[in-house]
Amino acid sequence: MPRTFAADSLPPSAAIARLREGNRRFSTGQPQAPSLWHAGLAQGQSPFAVVLGCADSRAPAEFVFDQGLGDLFVIRVAGNIVAPSLVGSIEFAASQFGTRLVVVMGHTLCGAVGATVHALEHGAPESPNLQSITRRIEPHVRHLFEGPGDHEARLLAAVRANAIASAAELRRSSDILRALVERGRVAVVAAVYDLSTGVVTFLEDA
Repeated sequence: MPRTFAADSLPPSAAIARLREGNRRFSTGQPQAPSLWHAGLAQGQSPFAVVLGCADSRAPAEFVFDQGLGDLFVIRVAGNIVAPSLVGSIEFAASQFGTRLVVVMGHTLCGAVGATVHALEHGAPESPNLQSITRRIEPHVRHLFEGPGDHEARLLAAVRANAIASAAELRRSSDILRALVERGRVAVVAAVYDLSTGVVTFLEDA
């Protein structure tokens, strides 16, 4: 039975606090979360947050936030883009488990964002499959590359802009999520994980 309004679900502000504390442990080399399988996992799940993150091998959300098996509902795709099947996965978590926080987590040195920038500067990539990713990112970052400027600074700004725009797109592309956000039941926020420091910065409040 759907648990969209489950009273025992962790509120968004408390969920962000838990993620921040976990990331503090991770970034300071003091992880505590258990990572071992146990039989209780077969009894069900109640993740306290959904993370839409990048497929980059250096950005696994469970490690970055120092959480154990069953704590996070994680969807990973290059460039943390918003596409129908990914939206459906998030709707599933919100409606079935009562999860109240959705985090869109970009990261520095993102290859998908870099490929989008390259496409803006030099033309579209040859692979139509790669284009299906860069075309979703391009509208979020095109304005950053319309004039002269520092290339590296604009790349970082593009990662932030893409995460914020993807979070906004999630809120408006799903009737289910939009209704939950409007009722204050679910929060959808953007964040950026810095590969050089291990620190996640939340760009929006819950």
